[in-house]
Amino acid sequence: MPQRVLDRVHALLVLLTERPVSLYAAAMLRIGYGLLYLVFLLREFPHRDEMWGPGSPWTPALARQMFDQSGWVSVLTLSDSRVYFEMCYAVALVTCALFLLGWRTRVVSVLFAVVVVSFHARAIFMADGGDNLMVLMAVYLVFTACGRRWSLDARRTRLQAAAGKTAGRLGGGLRHQLGDTRTILITVLHNCGMFVIAAQVCFLYGCAGLYKVQGVKWGDGTALHYILNIDLFRPWPDLSRMIDGHHVLIAVIGYLTVLVQVAFPFVLFGRLKYPVLVLLLGMHVNIAVVMGLPIFSGAMIVADAVFLPDRFYRAVGRLWRRTVERTGVTGAGASPGTAPAAVPPQPGPAS
Repeated sequence: MPQRVLDRVHALLVLLTERPVSLYAAAMLRIGYGLLYLVFLLREFPHRDEMWGPGSPWTPALARQMFDQSGWVSVLTLSDSRVYFEMCYAVALVTCALFLLGWRTRVVSVLFAVVVVSFHARAIFMADGGDNLMVLMAVYLVFTACGRRWSLDARRTRLQAAAGKTAGRLGGGLRHQLGDTRTILITVLHNCGMFVIAAQVCFLYGCAGLYKVQGVKWGDGTALHYILNIDLFRPWPDLSRMIDGHHVLIAVIGYLTVLVQVAFPFVLFGRLKYPVLVLLLGMHVNIAVVMGLPIFSGAMIVADAVFLPDRFYRAVGRLWRRTVERTGVTGAGASPGTAPAAVPPQPGPAS
């Protein structure tokens, strides 16, 4: 028994220090949150001054007073100049685009975290709740190797390797040891960061489900009825009224929501997590459409992607490449020699 325990501890240490886990999931988080926040800033571009700028009812002076109590910080409050704000907004858009593409991810991930934290802290009462999760995820992604897959950094590394320009480890001694230490440190930080992200999502779902269990309206199945009749969360009143007319349906959905959220942390180590993730995806899509909370739903859908294994993303990548190749072969832009011959090849003349 002691030897078996030691072997398991050794295997865990090897996994923690030598093999970065869920690289494709980390890339999916980077792409998802980078795209989501870029779309969010572009959507609010006409209203940027009222939300975060000097013309906002929540003035920079009020924001700084709140920072003294809450401990938040924001680069947007360093100056009340409109020119400074416009420059910050432009830098934020560029940062989100570069983070999405995975260019110099180590540095850009830090800038992305600063952008998300700064905009959230500047107008903490202006968003729909999805930015709370994005603040946490942006900070966590700083510690992950989220640029090793599906990124410009990964493409540059492949091109350098193909050209034979990848620098090998030079010599031994101190430089060799420092290189090994750096690799181990990056791997440990990445693995711990992915674990914290997964734990954060589990806590979120578990706490949400347990809070619902304590509510009387969720217990008697009428919670969704009251939610569907709140004007603030009815972008499509006719749709809300139509759903509200099916009393048994909304009661079943309410009970199913509580059950899935409470059970989520306990089904992660089996195949049951896949139908649960599908149910959560449907729930968040309905929240985005029926309640008008697309940022919140998008943030949750992207967070759920951390629980899909790398083999799933590799299969999706192979399917995508196969589809692109098939389209390229049958399309008008197919290169010569790739299309199937209309006439079978004829044998040559006998010698």
